[in-house]
Amino acid sequence: MPKRRRRRRRDRIFAKRRFADEVILLCVRWYLPFKLSYRDLSRVMYELGIAVAPCTILRWVVRYSIELTHRCQQYQKPVWRSWRADETYVRISGRWMYLYRAVDERGYTGASHLSRTRDMRAAKTFFRKALKQHRQPRTITLDGFEPSHSALRRMGMRNEFNYRFENPVRIRSSQYLNNIVEQDHRRIKFRLQPMLSFKSFCSARRVIVGNELMRMIPKCQFFIPHL
Repeated sequence: MPKRRRRRRRDRIFAKRRFADEVILLCVRWYLPFKLSYRDLSRVMYELGIAVAPCTILRWVVRYSIELTHRCQQYQKPVWRSWRADETYVRISGRWMYLYRAVDERGYTGASHLSRTRDMRAAKTFFRKALKQHRQPRTITLDGFEPSHSALRRMGMRNEFNYRFENPVRIRSSQYLNNIVEQDHRRIKFRLQPMLSFKSFCSARRVIVGNELMRMIPKCQFFIPHL
């Protein structure tokens, strides 16, 4: 008798999804880095023989962007020890929000954080997230916005990083050294502009996390595991 073909076990994150895992990943992978709308991507999939509604692709992007980022974090290479941090603007539901981002001296993405406000509290949340993901830097370069400097000073006084002892983290302000992060902002905003403003803060945060992941892949910021 012929052997029965063993059914491939499905990943738990795609449980109860009608479409194949590869189709879902392909839509998410194409939408995040390329200037495609959900309707454009739906038409592309139709040309490939797969009928999927634009709203379905939207739900996939919001659901799986954060999941893919979490799974890739274990393979992320450490960034270099000179950070350049800055904020840029993102329009969400008719309001301007603030996207905190940091890159190292080679342009590798360190961390990002979307905030409703631009103040000391938001800066603390961002830097704590960055320090948790990466080892302590040698220098942190900022612009002249005082709340960001105050946030780092207060964190240093609470010994959240080496601020007062031997070989402390140097916090400095330099407009020209921060050009590298400002140029990197443009590449993220280049993809966000065609999205015509997000309607939800939560959805925007998830999609931006996925955009950052897709930007990190061409920068070769991940170790490729041997299968």
